[in-house]
Amino acid sequence: MPSHWNNKVVVIAGGSMGLGRAIATAFAEQGAKIVLAARNEDQLAHAADDLRTLAVDVLVVPTDILDTSQVERLFIKAVEHYGQIDVLVNAVGKSLRGKAIDSDAKEFREALEINFLGLVNCTHAALPYLKRQKGVIVNIASLAGKSAALHMGAYPASKFPVVAYSQQLRLELDDVHTLLVCPGPIRRDDAKERYETMTQGMPASAARPGGGVQLSMIDPEWLARRIVKACERRKAELVVPAKARLLFAITQLSPTVGDWLLRRMSR
Repeated sequence: MPSHWNNKVVVIAGGSMGLGRAIATAFAEQGAKIVLAARNEDQLAHAADDLRTLAVDVLVVPTDILDTSQVERLFIKAVEHYGQIDVLVNAVGKSLRGKAIDSDAKEFREALEINFLGLVNCTHAALPYLKRQKGVIVNIASLAGKSAALHMGAYPASKFPVVAYSQQLRLELDDVHTLLVCPGPIRRDDAKERYETMTQGMPASAARPGGGVQLSMIDPEWLARRIVKACERRKAELVVPAKARLLFAITQLSPTVGDWLLRRMSR
């Protein structure tokens, strides 16, 4: 039986590594045609080579998502090559460590550009093509986009807008579906070393995934398959782990209790 995604065209911004690359693989395994976009051409080439071992069609378009002209070129090339766009995955992101009170406006601006404004660039440019196909937008946020935590600097403030923007898209778009994905810390090979320079002088827990919040690491391949299934079912949100929803609800009902729980979870 043919897959729902057979011959559909999926554009993945941030598809050269990490969760974005895992999502590309998950869609490719379902027969989708893949467009990979990222800044690093070598990483893009390696990711494309791996995908081609699955006997799928892959288009590589080096793109800086903060450059509007490059973003517009990405979608023009995708449509010229494949004739359509069915899914946009906004998977570009950068995690941070530090204290919000020590982070200046420049750090917040840079985080917002990478984690939110680039996503808006891609979404705005892709919408005319997605509307033709009644397609899907996948916005990768974070648990930190629902509830801020210790030791994460400007990161939560740059992910909260992704959550709000995704809800606005759901309310405004009848012909394009929006899926918001809010995952906890995702397993990666350099998880132990990646925050060492950012966390000097901070508690040891700050360098851990999730800023030290006691959560299990998520397997990116497993999460990618869940995202593909959630797109097919046109779910509004995918929160992993699901139990985090309880913390979000408590924080809304009682910020004091929510803050107390977050401090306890971060010990």
